[in-house]
Amino acid sequence: MAATQINRALDFVRDAFREAGVLWWRFFDWLALIEWRQLYLVWFLVFVTGMFVKLTEPAIWFILISFGVKVLAGGKRRAELLARDASTKADVANLERRLTEAQMATLQAQVEPHFLFNTLALIGQLIETDPKEAARVHGYLIEYLRASLPQMRAAKGAGGTLGKQVELSRAYLSIMQARMKERLAVRFEVPDFLGSSPFPPMMLQTLIENAIKHGLEPKVAGGTITVRARVEGATLCVDVCDDGVGFNLHAGSGVGLANIRERLALLYGKDAELVIEALPGGGACVSIRLPYRMTEDG
Repeated sequence: MAATQINRALDFVRDAFREAGVLWWRFFDWLALIEWRQLYLVWFLVFVTGMFVKLTEPAIWFILISFGVKVLAGGKRRAELLARDASTKADVANLERRLTEAQMATLQAQVEPHFLFNTLALIGQLIETDPKEAARVHGYLIEYLRASLPQMRAAKGAGGTLGKQVELSRAYLSIMQARMKERLAVRFEVPDFLGSSPFPPMMLQTLIENAIKHGLEPKVAGGTITVRARVEGATLCVDVCDDGVGFNLHAGSGVGLANIRERLALLYGKDAELVIEALPGGGACVSIRLPYRMTEDG
């Protein structure tokens, strides 16, 4: 019985010392981080309160001890705390960056299989009906993959230029023209000097896919895809326009456009946007607008 009481007493003492140690370090950290002007105000309030409750001597001791701790060790402890806080923020930023990269990879992976499956299905159909055309489309696909695979694997979903995306789009449209024949016409209005400007991979192709699927394929006569780029102030504007069936059918909230919006938000935040407009003469125009830079390093 006595041994049990002794053990309880020892546990109480240990807990008390532990709590006291925690309180001391909290007090120490508070002293290290508080500004001198704020500390002067605290001292004044402590002194006035001590006089009011007739505890002037403890108040004076508090002021002297806190002054000594602040002068002797406060600077070093403040530096340690600030360094730890900076390290924590850096770790959080690194985790956020890695999460963003994972999100980008997931979003981009949604785009890649779509075109490949459709093209392979087309080649499969042509093998039975037109072997020579199947061979031509197969050649287009090889050219497309040779140029596009390095960009599909690019880290962070970035690392592309507008020139590379235009090149890929031409290869993609060659395949689509083989499928749609005279129902698909293409026009590019992209100045050469914009070729080196950074532009996220696969976005331009997604817009073109969207224009063909929702704008031109439903139209019996087909139509024209126009790809153009320009700089307005500090903004690069890349448009994909078609003269297809119109805005209502074309501007649906499908996976492709939602994918682009999410990727733009991840890469540029509020500095980029996707704009969809109906054209007066029919068809639609979808525009990607993002900060303009002359080169990837610029």
